[in-house]
Amino acid sequence: MNVSLLTINFHLGGCRSLKEKRQRLKGIRERFGKSTGVAVCESDFQDSHQRAQWSFVAAAGSSDVVARSLDEIIRGLELSVDAQLIDVQQERLI
Repeated sequence: MNVSLLTINFHLGGCRSLKEKRQRLKGIRERFGKSTGVAVCESDFQDSHQRAQWSFVAAAGSSDVVARSLDEIIRGLELSVDAQLIDVQQERLI
């Protein structure tokens, strides 16, 4: 079993409310949480208007599958989220 953690920090420039923040980050959980072997959560900055942190845990029998899953998540977020990815960290857990 191979398990890795991907943590991404976002900056939401010009965001003035938590409602706007939720709107701009809408769909992350639904889009990436449906992937087989991936768990998703908002992991920090829940009360901040212009910052967000989301964590993704990917598990699979092969480290290549885990790496591909996390790479797809990063590319998908870069293309679909109205926020700047300011920090991306990956850590192998198992």
